[in-house]
Amino acid sequence: MTYEDRVEDKTMAVVCYALYLLAFTNGLTAIIGLIIAMSQQSTAGPVMHSHYTFLIRTFWIGLALMVAGGIVCGIGAVLTFILIGFPIMAFGGLILGVASIWFGIRCILGLVYLSRDEPHPRPYALLA
Repeated sequence: MTYEDRVEDKTMAVVCYALYLLAFTNGLTAIIGLIIAMSQQSTAGPVMHSHYTFLIRTFWIGLALMVAGGIVCGIGAVLTFILIGFPIMAFGGLILGVASIWFGIRCILGLVYLSRDEPHPRPYALLA
């Protein structure tokens, strides 16, 4: 087996990571990246399959964290009239901030592994 036979096309995975990172500006491109990752996962080789799995899990876990942070902020906003809402809103903002940093780090680490032509070593891991 030659080197060319083992190398998989990583263009669409790079596009997905780029769309995820671009989502920091508009939020919607991550959905396009998710659709691409889900459509490419079934036909990908083992290296790219690990990256697509990682991308899909990153989207859904990130979405869950963002929704949780938004709900906590919303509850805090409702409770601001009795002043207890301000620390609750701050906690929701902390959740949103940590989720954003987590999302960005996962995308960058995925790109690093992809640039080395390596499979993602832990596509099912929660942290990295």
